[in-house]
Amino acid sequence: MLLAINPENPQQRLIQQVVDRLQGGAVICYPTDTGYGLGCDLFQPKAVKKIMQIKNRPGNKPFSFMCSDLKHISNYAHVSNVAYRLLKKNLPGPYTFVLPGTKLVPKSMATKQKTVGIRVPESPIPRMLLESLDNPIVTTSLPVEDGCSPDADPYDVDCFLGRQVDLIIDGGTVVTDPSSLIDLTGDYPVVLREGKGDVQPFL
Repeated sequence: MLLAINPENPQQRLIQQVVDRLQGGAVICYPTDTGYGLGCDLFQPKAVKKIMQIKNRPGNKPFSFMCSDLKHISNYAHVSNVAYRLLKKNLPGPYTFVLPGTKLVPKSMATKQKTVGIRVPESPIPRMLLESLDNPIVTTSLPVEDGCSPDADPYDVDCFLGRQVDLIIDGGTVVTDPSSLIDLTGDYPVVLREGKGDVQPFL
């Protein structure tokens, strides 16, 4: 099912439809500032498991998830003073931050080191979804098949993944460019992957 939502000014009525589906355990495909991705409510274990199956991903390799803002992050991650300053200055934005997880994070979503990957997106659609749902949303890139992933156009995504997900949000064409991955678990930030987000503030 394709649901067209205005990417610049999302309609609250349509956002609520998606939120209702997420609360019911749906797996969605949705546009973010770094491309189309798969997502579900962090606290819907069957939906998380379904995404793992779609991605053919081992259970010991958890997904990142999105939070609505810095206050929301503090529920799910321990944020040091250094990390707080960096997060406040660079969020929202195309970054994934590795942080020590709190006990609120489901065990399946934390690494053996009890760390989590967290994003705060800039795009209006995921931001409104997060604010309305009030839970984090799992986020992962679309699966790659034969070296090609149709992750820029929602109609291609529908042909590729339509039968495997419950809902696809049509937020227009989004150019895929992975987030920069920054480890904030230590005394100093460590750039693990350079992507769309400028990594200069973390060097």
